Amino acid sequence: MKINYTSGSTNSPLSFQAYPRGDFDLESGISKKSRKPKRSPLRMIQSVGNRIRNYYKHHPILLISMVLIFGITVIIMFSVYDGGLRMMPSLWSVEADEGIYPFPNLKNLVMVAGHSVYVSSSCEKVDKEDSWFLEPYQKHKGQAASFVTHIQRGVEIAAIDEFALLLFSGGETRKDAGPRSEAQSYWIVAETKGWFGKGDSVRNRALTEEHARDSYENLLFSLCRFRELTGSYPHNISVVGYDFKEKRFVDLHRSTVRFPQNRFFYHGTPSSPNSREAALKGEALVRTQFQEDPYGCSGSLHRKRIGRNPFHRSIPYPKGCPEIAGLFRYCGGTPYPGFLPWAE
Repeated sequence: MKINYTSGSTNSPLSFQAYPRGDFDLESGISKKSRKPKRSPLRMIQSVGNRIRNYYKHHPILLISMVLIFGITVIIMFSVYDGGLRMMPSLWSVEADEGIYPFPNLKNLVMVAGHSVYVSSSCEKVDKEDSWFLEPYQKHKGQAASFVTHIQRGVEIAAIDEFALLLFSGGETRKDAGPRSEAQSYWIVAETKGWFGKGDSVRNRALTEEHARDSYENLLFSLCRFRELTGSYPHNISVVGYDFKEKRFVDLHRSTVRFPQNRFFYHGTPSSPNSREAALKGEALVRTQFQEDPYGCSGSLHRKRIGRNPFHRSIPYPKGCPEIAGLFRYCGGTPYPGFLPWAE
């Protein structure tokens, strides 16, 4: 009997697979999976583009809405991210500042304005004129002693106020004196004099402001330095200087920074008798200059500041007192109109 095999029959020899489907390595006896052809990036992009065009034909409004929503979302995310990055430095600064001010409990400022640089290698001649770098108009007997008197007066005022910070103010103003500041000179003299018997109560809260180049900067820079050291601005200010400069500080500089008059005190000491007449004439001239240019931004006052910075020191302020940055930039003929933390 003859048997007919068909390709569709399970018993058909044609349905028998001698080797597994796909590629087969005869030597190793291992079947290899066939590789699917790779799709090129260009074809994928074309395919996506075709799908988008097809979707747009059927749902144009919906697609436009989705694109707008996506775009707005991206813009908002970038804005928030960028704003966060911009805020990070200031946040870090605030966190770094919190709790690390060296004198957070001090509330009042005692400022002694510097007038010269101490240049002697000996600490035993602070009362001698040749121990100080003196300008021609300062070369009078008793001039050095007047500097020491200022220093002593500042120490004594700070000693009776446990909440006072004592600042000696004055920069490296004399080229021939070398890179020594007036403020450091005064601090060294106080140290040499044993803080006039007040060392236990004053020395640890007596510091320096080493960038001021004139009397207005003595006041302004000391306000900023107080903020750097305490984290706040002074409630009361006591200034120590020559008695003939009282009107300049009280009537001009104080009003220029708009500090309340009832919280501002000036302690004047006399100049040497031999220099008083010349000092009064010079003071009248300087006071007129500050009346015309309260912030010292131009003319002779500005040129004097340049001349009193022979070593091109960069002024760090108002970095340490950002609340009054506008006051540092202001150069108007009338008092600064912006916000000031101490103004009433």
